[in-house]
Amino acid sequence: MKYKLELENYCESIVKILEKYSKKYSQRIVYKYIEEENKAPISLSFSQVDYEARLIATSLLKKIKRGDRALKLYPSGLEFITAFLGCLYAGIIAVPAYPPRKNQKNDRLKSIIEDSKASIILSTKKSRTFENSLFKTDETFNQLLYLETDSINIEKADVINVSNIKADDIAFLQYTSGSTGKPKGVVVSHANIMNNMEIIYKSQGLSTLGLSNNRVGVSWLPHFHDMGLMAGVLQPLYGCFEMIFMPSNYFLQKPIRWLETISKYKATYSGGPNFAYDLCASSIKDKELENIDLSSWKVAFNGAEPIHATILNKFSKKFEKCGFKHTSHHPCYGMAETTLMVTGGLHHKEPTVLNLDSNALKDGRIIKIENSKKSKQLVSNGKICLNHEIIVVDSKTHNIINTNEVGEVWIKGESVAQGYWQKEEQTEEIFNAYTNDTKEGPFLRTGDLGFFYEDELYICGRAKDLLIIRGRNYYPQDIEAIASSSHEDLIYN
Repeated sequence: MKYKLELENYCESIVKILEKYSKKYSQRIVYKYIEEENKAPISLSFSQVDYEARLIATSLLKKIKRGDRALKLYPSGLEFITAFLGCLYAGIIAVPAYPPRKNQKNDRLKSIIEDSKASIILSTKKSRTFENSLFKTDETFNQLLYLETDSINIEKADVINVSNIKADDIAFLQYTSGSTGKPKGVVVSHANIMNNMEIIYKSQGLSTLGLSNNRVGVSWLPHFHDMGLMAGVLQPLYGCFEMIFMPSNYFLQKPIRWLETISKYKATYSGGPNFAYDLCASSIKDKELENIDLSSWKVAFNGAEPIHATILNKFSKKFEKCGFKHTSHHPCYGMAETTLMVTGGLHHKEPTVLNLDSNALKDGRIIKIENSKKSKQLVSNGKICLNHEIIVVDSKTHNIINTNEVGEVWIKGESVAQGYWQKEEQTEEIFNAYTNDTKEGPFLRTGDLGFFYEDELYICGRAKDLLIIRGRNYYPQDIEAIASSSHEDLIYN
């Protein structure tokens, strides 16, 4: 199925949309980046992004060929964006990665290079000085070519024919965290990107916010992370609106900066993991809120980690005086293996919260009860988006289970990625699962435990993290929450 952007014709890739907008909305600003608190942001228009991406694509194709992999090591900034899009223009497979830091091991980075067989590193002139000193004794890094994308010395770009880019072509490899093993490269196609762009655009209500001057985003999320890349970097290109970026540390060091930026630019669209809302609600002082106006913030998306009802309520109560509405919370669910998002809450509707019998939940059963000390609250991750199919199965037998029981979440749809790079066995196991009883498939095995209640998905935790004690199920995040609330010195702030 082809998915059509509301204001434009369907395109097979995000760079075809960029090419179109660079002509139709040439001078319209699409990205702004705040480097310092009292310094004017750097801006890029659609035409500037297109031009710089083409210069990078031209330079890349003089060094490597289509289909090669390019490792992207950038600090926060607009250089990452133009380099990523330059890779897509050139037909080079981008490999976003966490940039190296001083006094840290580079084992993960080495694993990514070896797994992807990257042939070139893309970065900035400033970063290269540091990276050269860091990598000079390591053959894994020394054998790679290097391109400083902010120092390209060519007058004009060669003609880049974006019609050569097909929907099934690989766009980039999104490497998993590697926290429980070596990182794996999720193979994301242009079709995966376009499908997920439409999911975000429609599910998060961006299509209902009118023309682009009524859609403004703010993001502090790392660009190399799937949420930062898809929701922060690419969605503004798809939806044709302005996105204001800030470094992650800019927010983490002083959380009020996030809200100040939303207030200043009258942003309608911004979000992050659950911890970000907790950090704001716990650490921002009332005296810092005198000039903060959050009434424009219509979509406060929340994903990438367990979502807690107490945090949503705490955030809403704290900032309602600034105009924030509880209905703006948008819990969602997804992962790198599904490009990003596959379920989301309903726009203009308060998040749905279930109070469940905690003892029954430990046995994998869903029994709704009144809110009490014996209940466990779970926040809905919303409904299935855009013709995807999600089922819940017994992780051992692979049989579909009853709707009132917890099981492993399996997903089918056009946002599901192509598999793991160069890992056929793991791809077959995770991306090509079939149910034992109905023989349906192929499905992606998410490894997450959850259930459906009134057509909404609830996530309980990771199957691999589950603790089974005397035949009962215990989720690590629940134990952490109990521990952190047991003494004031353990409360996160």
